[in-house]
Amino acid sequence: MTTYTTKQGDTWDMISYRLTGSPEQIIPLMQANAQYTETFIFPAGVVLDVPELNSIIDYDTLPPWKRV
Repeated sequence: MTTYTTKQGDTWDMISYRLTGSPEQIIPLMQANAQYTETFIFPAGVVLDVPELNSIIDYDTLPPWKRV
């Protein structure tokens, strides 16, 4: 398992997007860091565990305005 060190102002969806290119991997990221699930905006320096995340985006499941 790898880690990610937060930057001031990071949010779960921003971290997911930064790591996978999609905000859709929030759930496994939060499950791996259950002690921080009540955190909405992170301060700098929090070390999060990063499970293996799926970086493949299924564009068919996205709304039309989000498809590239």
